[in-house]
Amino acid sequence: MRNYETLYILRPDLEEEATADQVKRLAEVVTTAGGELQEVNTWGKRRMAYEIEGHREGYYVLMKFASDTEVPKELERVLRISEPVLRYIVVREDE
Repeated sequence: MRNYETLYILRPDLEEEATADQVKRLAEVVTTAGGELQEVNTWGKRRMAYEIEGHREGYYVLMKFASDTEVPKELERVLRISEPVLRYIVVREDE
């Protein structure tokens, strides 16, 4: 199993409950696909370097997990089609 790190930015206009549900749903994608969730670190609202879809702020979440190579592909697929997600990146950590 390899270690991965995902940083994604959610729309800032979501209510707290909707934001928490989205974070939980994305964490469940990893565990359902067979990955081991190591850490979910919510950074909260932060100002972005540039405007994305009319938003100057975003809700940042860092998620670390260990899995085989199929789990990040599934996570990226879900992140790509999730409307509340403004931007995301999934990277493999060095060993």
